[in-house]
Amino acid sequence: MKITIYISRFLVGVVFLFSGTVKAIDPLGSVYKFQDYFTAFNLGFLNDLSLLPAIILCSIEFLAGFSVLFNIRFKAGIWAVMLLMMVFTPLTLILALTNPVSDCGCFGDAVHLTNWQTFYKNIILIIPAIWLFVNRNKLTSPVGSARGWTLLSIVAVFFIAFIFYNLRYLPVVDFLPYKTGTYIPDKMIIPEGAPAAKYESTFIYEKNGERKEFNLTNYPAGDTAWKFIDQKSVLVSKGYQPPIHDFVITSMYGKDLTQEILSSKNYTVLMVLIDLEKIDNELLLKGYDYGSFCNNYSIDFYVLSPQRFEEADILVNPVTFASVDETTLKTMVRSNPGYILLKEGTILHKWSWANLPEKEELIKLTTNTNSNN
Repeated sequence: MKITIYISRFLVGVVFLFSGTVKAIDPLGSVYKFQDYFTAFNLGFLNDLSLLPAIILCSIEFLAGFSVLFNIRFKAGIWAVMLLMMVFTPLTLILALTNPVSDCGCFGDAVHLTNWQTFYKNIILIIPAIWLFVNRNKLTSPVGSARGWTLLSIVAVFFIAFIFYNLRYLPVVDFLPYKTGTYIPDKMIIPEGAPAAKYESTFIYEKNGERKEFNLTNYPAGDTAWKFIDQKSVLVSKGYQPPIHDFVITSMYGKDLTQEILSSKNYTVLMVLIDLEKIDNELLLKGYDYGSFCNNYSIDFYVLSPQRFEEADILVNPVTFASVDETTLKTMVRSNPGYILLKEGTILHKWSWANLPEKEELIKLTTNTNSNN
């Protein structure tokens, strides 16, 4: 029995520790996932509150995993595990059946699981969790009650500080396709022979007031009594999708700037504005001033946003404004605003608004990089 308890503790503890940690590394990714779910379930009015449940969920997961794995306040930890499993196991079944969001986000962007895979994972994990819950009184903690709570409190403080560090300065580990060192064009290639998306076409015909659906094998060819009404295409299986598949930069006047930017031999700084309404005006002006400085030193500078800029911004600020899909911008950099340094399609550096290098440091950085090349 001891062996099964140890194995169960290891499995449950590691999974919950890992799940909480990857969410803490990329807290904005968890925020976006909560917003996806809120939107899918017509709860979009809760989107602005997504940060709080994101922090609470990953903190509970991490602390519960820590408690179970290291036998520190084990009873509290296994109670937390069971409550989470009781909530999320039936929820993931609903998500698997309805598929409102394709990726559950249970392991952030570190590991992508479909909704059915997540449900099966929960079914497997709930078995050792129940075993631990049933035998929760048979474990003796190596530390006393007061010391156990003190230790968990200290771990919680450091863990929450870690979350806010990643929020302010970008994730310490970048799980996304646009990580530093990435040559973007390579990530956009579809390999030869890669599977293509498969669709099933359905044709709707009408005859004597009755409508009926047909497919390519049984549609009424040659029967003029049937009148064609409509056609539907349903995705049967997804084809290969390159890691970067939606990187398109369009000028405010409709010109595609993507290849021009990716092939430029100049250094290029991209200022990413995910949501203009949620950016402090001081940070905007600082970014525009940064762009003016870059232009004076032959560093290309683009301001990217999914939203339209005011005409006054375009006329007054000497930078190039462009439009990019919002989801793409969220994937490029987890900061609002965030900055990316490119050269010839390769991502050299990424910064949040909080650790953007001073202008002189940027010049030194680009000069040193040039000398190394």
